[in-house]
Amino acid sequence: MARYTGPKDKLSRREGVDLFGAGSKITRLTVPPGQHGPKGTLRQSQYGKQLREKQKVKRLYGVLERQFRGYVDKALSSKGNTGEALLSLLERRLDNVVYRLGFAKTRPAARQLVSHGHIEVDGKKVSIPSYQVKVGDVVGLKEKTLGMPVIRELLAIKDVKIPSWLERKAAAGKIKSLPKREDVMEPISEQDIVEFYSR
Repeated sequence: MARYTGPKDKLSRREGVDLFGAGSKITRLTVPPGQHGPKGTLRQSQYGKQLREKQKVKRLYGVLERQFRGYVDKALSSKGNTGEALLSLLERRLDNVVYRLGFAKTRPAARQLVSHGHIEVDGKKVSIPSYQVKVGDVVGLKEKTLGMPVIRELLAIKDVKIPSWLERKAAAGKIKSLPKREDVMEPISEQDIVEFYSR
């Protein structure tokens, strides 16, 4: 199970977006990474724009290139809008669902909850972050996990914004429907990603 373990602020600064939920900890989000700061304003090509968008989404969902390519291939072979199909596949990853339900503050934290065996799907332990949830699945926290101070703190928060395709009651959430484009809150241009891989 491969994942990125390098410096995270650098990636957020490269994309100009807080990718890992660090919030105010990122002090120079508008400054690109590098020892000597910004190298002037270079005009970005169409290819460069598409590449940056692809890298941003990969890093946002914590997916490496090979796995991301697999999602793109699946989306290209599906019926309907390819970009929306890609986002639906990424949104239905178990680690993302745990994050969307408010059981973790960030996607990396949600990934850790899943891989450490704290999450159940329909009453069975699932420790694979990339597991694809289906409509009707019930995602919940294990009984032992409810005693963790961080989890108790998160469950006590009342005004959690949960997407319309999910439903949460206490320490369990249900997948009501497939995620739609409008359910993705982050600024993503999925068309650029599709065009990047369609070259």
